[in-house]
Order: sequence, then C-alpha cells, then structure tokens
Amino acid sequence: MSNATSHPQRRHLRPNRALILASLACAALATGMAAATDNWPQFRGPGMNPAVSDNPALPDRWSQTENVEWGAEIPGRGWSSPIVWGDRVFLTTAVSEGDFERPQAGLYAARGRSEPPQAEHDWRVYCLNLATGEVLWERSVEAGIPEFPRHQKQTYASETPTTDGERVYARFGDLGVYAFTMEGESVWSFDTPYRPTMWDYGSASSPVLHDDLLIILYDNEEESWIAALDKHTGEQRWRTGREEVSSWATPFVWANEARTEIVTSGKNRIRSYGLDGQLLWEMDGRMSWAAIATPFAAHDMVYVNSGYFQDQRRPVFAIRPGALGDITLEGDATESEFVAWHQPKAGNYNTSPLVYKGVYYSLLDRGFFEAYDAQTGEPVYGRKRVAPRGGASFTSSPWAYNDRLFALSEQGDTYVIRAGSEYEVLHTNSLDEMAMASPAVAGDRLLIRTRSKLYSIRNSE
Repeated sequence: MSNATSHPQRRHLRPNRALILASLACAALATGMAAATDNWPQFRGPGMNPAVSDNPALPDRWSQTENVEWGAEIPGRGWSSPIVWGDRVFLTTAVSEGDFERPQAGLYAARGRSEPPQAEHDWRVYCLNLATGEVLWERSVEAGIPEFPRHQKQTYASETPTTDGERVYARFGDLGVYAFTMEGESVWSFDTPYRPTMWDYGSASSPVLHDDLLIILYDNEEESWIAALDKHTGEQRWRTGREEVSSWATPFVWANEARTEIVTSGKNRIRSYGLDGQLLWEMDGRMSWAAIATPFAAHDMVYVNSGYFQDQRRPVFAIRPGALGDITLEGDATESEFVAWHQPKAGNYNTSPLVYKGVYYSLLDRGFFEAYDAQTGEPVYGRKRVAPRGGASFTSSPWAYNDRLFALSEQGDTYVIRAGSEYEVLHTNSLDEMAMASPAVAGDRLLIRTRSKLYSIRNSE
C-alpha cells in the first residue's frame, strides 16, 4: 500500500525537454562526457559523471569576489547539492533554532549523536533565480523537533533533489519524499519511516528519475529496500527488499546497449535491478564497509566502488552490460565475461570518482588523487597529494572540463588540476568556508554551495 498524500495540482504545458536531455545524455555517456546542456537535474549531473564537454566560457578562477555573479545566503544547514533546470536552481536545507554543534572539516567522531538535537527544525525546499540568486519561493515540508539522530558532521538535508522540468522532487532522509511544481505548489508526499543506520550516521542517498519512475534507496540496519514511486502521484509502483546494511550511495539508472537497469552499491553486494524491481545480477565485491560513492557509466561500462580509507580492500569494478545472475569474481581473478577490470585498492570513501577523456580519476577524502585507464584499469599515475602542504580533506566529488580537474575541499578551497597523464596542481580558488556539497555546472555557470551560501561562479569577461 502506498502512503502517498495527493494534493491539488495544475497542469503546466511545457516543451518535453526531459526527452531531449535524456537523448543527449545517453549519446555522451559512451565517451564519459556529460552532454552539453543548461540543465543539471540531479546529483552529479545528467549522467552522474560530472565530466562536462569543453566550454571555454566556463570559469577556471574564482574567489569570494572574483568571477562571482551572485552569492545567496541560505539559512540553516544542508549538504544537498544544487540542481538546475532552465532559469531555476533548487536545493534543500534544515533551519533550526539555537546554535548547536557546527560541523567541522576532517574525519572525527566515530559515532553520531544518538540523541537528536532538542531544537525546533524546519525542513525546506528553496527555488532561486539562476541569473540573480533571488529566492523565487521556499516551502516548508515539516517542522518540529527531530525524532531521529544524525552524525554531527551530517545534516538533516543531505540528499540532493531531482527534477524533470515539470516538478522538483526532494527527499529528506527519514521524513519522506516531497514533490512540488516548478512554481512551488505541493503535489504529493511519501513517508519514509525512520530506521536506524550504522552508528547513527543518518541517511544520504538521493532520489533519481527515469521516465515516470522516481527511484528511492534506503539501506539501514533493520529493513533495507529500494522502491519506485509514480512521479505523477507518489504511489508506490514496486518495492524490493535488500539483504543489506547501512549504505549511503545514490542508485544509478544505467541505459546501456542491452537494457536499462538500476545499479546499486552496498557493503554485502553490488546489485542491479530491472525497471520492475526484479534483481538482474549481483556480485560479492568484498566491498569496504562504507558504500557511499555512487555508480556511474562511461565507455559502455558501469563503475562501482567503495573505500573506507582504513580498509585493506577498497575495490573498484568496471562492469559490462548484459549480466544476469551472480557474477562474483572467482578466487584472485581480476576480470571475467562481465567484469572488464577490477582494482582492489582504488575505491573512494566519501567522494565519487569520475571518468574524463579516457581516464578514471579517484579523489581520496584525505587529499590524494589517483588515475587509471578507464577501459583497462591500468594505472596512469599513483597517489598524488592535492594540497602541497597537506591539511585538505574532501567530501565533495570532483568535476572536470576544459582539460582541468576540480577538487573542492571541505575547507572551501578548489584545487585546479591538469587533466591527463601528468599530474600538476595549477592553482587554488578559495571561498574560505566549509563545503561538502558537490557543485553543479549549467551552461557557462558553476554553482558551489558552502555552509552558508550558494555561489554562482561565472567569468566576468
């Protein structure tokens, strides 16, 4: 039975840009490049591989004042990434009374706070004008004292929303999923009752869209599941249980030459489901305990990894289309009919990797870059330190364009790195405030969220 709540809605006639966007994205995935588009509709962009087609108008340098088109104050706390459709930017936040325990950069506190903060919270969706940063509307979805814990570095608004240009869909962890029109009218909501996560870390997996389905993944310590909601009504189309423990990875809808499927990461198993929720294939990847990085596709393969920095195994797998059943590698094998390549110690902890111009780049949370051939898995270069004197930590995922890699640290510094076989940090752009959200790239703009602001970075000349 669905627990969706319907609301009155108006019909809005719009060009079907979603179909155009999907076609462009599918064509671009073959080379690992994101399609050239003004829209950035979900976490890590159209194909969840934020390697953007070259555009000389995109910015390379910025600061709190240089090449800043606007900077909008965003109240509350939220690590959700901004998304863009047309002339609108969307993001979420949780506004609370009082001033309690601000998040800090770096790794700390092995366990979250089992007691939720005893302060009134207001969970909100924001819509801003892309050109000016003006708040067009804000909507509260719930207000009250939280009944579920979180890690002190986490927020109650860490899941990135998604949009199809007709509606915007926002998930707030253990509260639920909420749909709004582009004008801010409430359409429906869907409850996701609280389940404990490992060490009270909280949830973080973002929703994803495919055709008329909204995919939600919730791995926890009691009852893990993946489900598809009807994006028009919020009714649950299907729900499939998962023999999983807590994970924080966003699922990936992989349109490949064989079919369209939903690929998920997890500690126990990598799994892929059909659009009807039926399991297609799975494998025991002997994964790290922390499955956070989202899968993504390039070069007709899907890449799945996990990598808590203290684990001996931090695997990456490149998987070909068409698999069925159990495709676990036997013994010490590094490839098979469907596993193109495997690296046992190249996985990420908090960040997600990317493929750019034939190279698989891995940014480690403690401040190192690694590079591998995206089609063979052979090393291009070994571990390289990002910050020359150390001291940088990373949760935001890297992005790329114009033969540059960009790595935004938790300290608010973006390290601009030469792409290719020779590693070189070219310069650093500082916003001087903590940052953990992954940026969005829309047209010739770069959108970066820090702890208190959303910046539109754009070349001034």
